[in-house]
Amino acid sequence: MATQNQPGSAMATGHSSGNTSGSTSGNTSGHAATRGTARPRLGTAGRIGLAVLGLVLLACVGTLPWSMGSVASGATRMARYEASNLSLNLLPPLWVELDADDLARVEEARQAGRYVPGRVLGTDRLGRDVLARLLAGGSVSLLVGLSAAAIAVLLGTLYGSVAGAAGGRVDAVLMRIVDILFGLPSILLVVLLAVAVDGIIERRGADLSLPVRQVINIATLLVAIGGVSWLTMARVIRGQVMSLRAKPFMEACRAIGVGAPRQFRVHLLPNLVGPIVVYAALAVPAAILSESFLSFLGIGVREPLPSWGNLAADGLGELNTVDSRWWLLAAPCLAIALTLVSLNFLGDELRERFDPMRGRKVA
Repeated sequence: MATQNQPGSAMATGHSSGNTSGSTSGNTSGHAATRGTARPRLGTAGRIGLAVLGLVLLACVGTLPWSMGSVASGATRMARYEASNLSLNLLPPLWVELDADDLARVEEARQAGRYVPGRVLGTDRLGRDVLARLLAGGSVSLLVGLSAAAIAVLLGTLYGSVAGAAGGRVDAVLMRIVDILFGLPSILLVVLLAVAVDGIIERRGADLSLPVRQVINIATLLVAIGGVSWLTMARVIRGQVMSLRAKPFMEACRAIGVGAPRQFRVHLLPNLVGPIVVYAALAVPAAILSESFLSFLGIGVREPLPSWGNLAADGLGELNTVDSRWWLLAAPCLAIALTLVSLNFLGDELRERFDPMRGRKVA
């Protein structure tokens, strides 16, 4: 019986070897075809979005040594974005000619040796340079948006990968938790968390300095925005992982005993780069918009640290029918609009570039 089984086993071995070689050659040719297929260039919208985003980043981040640099304001030295001179408040921007009263105020401040803010975009109600605050606030808003989006991508990738790889009851329980969180208003959760942290800060206000309070406020924003923005990412990654696990190359990995960590690191994660990049590009503008909205309401970034949201809130109060200083509102709103539109253009192009269905035609 043993000798009779040998040919069968040999035939099975040969059949397995044939499948293996065929699978290997098929995978090799597939990889070669993938390598040979040139990725399309960014479209017009993507190039415009990338160029505008690059200019915004260069303007905000590249000017940090100037906007955050210290200047003499009275008897002390302060960062340029918070240095003020109340006698020079609400000066018009550079394209508006100063009247006699404004000229007299500026000349008096110069002769007295007091701080004279720049007036490219005018000054605010406290006599601070609006341009310096706009550029510094852009750096803060971009930092909060990028960091919150990174937290959302990390949490969503890990959560979705665990759910998709585990399957069964574990997947069902994890997805029901996501469904429950989806049913809760995300902005309300962020507001409640921010208010709760503010209450803790107020009770311990005597023990905390202003820089520590600012760091706590920004950290709260990051956790709050990133903590409610990962749900869609988790669903997307979970679906991709379940789809990839049904592929022949993943079945082969399990058959030869490849461990789960190596399966994820070597085989699953490279195939998840496309969805991760696309979602990250689309999550950043949503996070920036959330930060601006919360700061506009007064529960985000607080004075004297600027952000585009609290600059817009300050500018809104200067709109009136008697003497409207519209530029104080238009400048931060225009910066927010340019950043969000450029990021959405870039995200749409990346989605088209990394879409797995791209190039497939319906028969």
